[in-house]
Amino acid sequence: MIQKEKKTQVILENATHEGDTGSPEVQVAILTARINELTEHLRTHKHDNHSRRGLLMMVGKRRNMLDYLAKKDINRYRAIIAKLGIRK
Repeated sequence: MIQKEKKTQVILENATHEGDTGSPEVQVAILTARINELTEHLRTHKHDNHSRRGLLMMVGKRRNMLDYLAKKDINRYRAIIAKLGIRK
């Protein structure tokens, strides 16, 4: 589970305006932070299939948000991809 301070920091770094918590950029950044933490957890707990299912669902949700953002505004999509380093 992501810590409150870390989540607040992620929101502040990716917000498009004051008080922004719902924009696709912020949501993708929060999901990316959660995915990274859960990936580290699964490296040590290889047989935790319940958490693995949650990870796959989060990856799918992030993929859908990124597809929406690419369709809506390709420049914002490219900016968030570059900032988070999702596509290598």
